[in-house]
Amino acid sequence: MFLPAVSNNCFYEIRRQLTYKQPFYATRVELVDRWFPSSKMCSCCGHIQTMRLSERVYNCGRCGNIQDRDENASINLRDAPEDKIRLA
Repeated sequence: MFLPAVSNNCFYEIRRQLTYKQPFYATRVELVDRWFPSSKMCSCCGHIQTMRLSERVYNCGRCGNIQDRDENASINLRDAPEDKIRLA
């Protein structure tokens, strides 16, 4: 089974199409600072810790929050501070 790499799908083209379709669907495409630690920061207490890319579960060393790494990152991106967000 052939699965094309995401990098082959050209991130710029994906971003361009999302931006183009904004007015048609009354949505907004927002970009978060590339260095924002979304997957390394606890979505409950804000603690930042180092993690290897192979770690798929976020286990907070401060408050004990245990959560899927991607779910944790999505919550952090949703709640990102305004100074880390800009429109596409």
